Amino acid sequence: MQRPVEARKDEFLISTDKALLQVDVIHQYLSQESYWAEGIPRSIVERSIEGSLCFGLYTNGQQIGFARVISDMATFGYLADVFVLTEWRKRGLSKWLMEVILSHPGLQDLRRMMLITQDAQGLYKQFGFSVWEFPERSMSKRIGKTYPEMNAAHS
Repeated sequence: MQRPVEARKDEFLISTDKALLQVDVIHQYLSQESYWAEGIPRSIVERSIEGSLCFGLYTNGQQIGFARVISDMATFGYLADVFVLTEWRKRGLSKWLMEVILSHPGLQDLRRMMLITQDAQGLYKQFGFSVWEFPERSMSKRIGKTYPEMNAAHS
């Protein structure tokens, strides 16, 4: 297992150490505040963390941000679940988080990193992301139920 990557800036820490992640914070944000994972069950958040390279953002031991990269660590990566809690925004922390993610040693040989965003194009453009130049080559398929449907089935 690789040693965690850490970066410090003032009172803030970004770490890839999964032992530091506060899953309650991550699940609460994703299930209650995000538009992309509304209603996501905690068990799925836990599984997504297990299968990803995770970046936690902390201050004084409190988790205030998160991002994860799903990758083979060789050719491709998908950036997902990026957030900074509302009260910690407008401090440059999301930009710093992106800098740390993109400088991670395990991601340097990737041919492509992708993401989907509804409202943060401006942030990602600053780091070289652009609209997919070949949309006619891109396909996706929804598999399974949406999170609200899953939750209703387990109620």
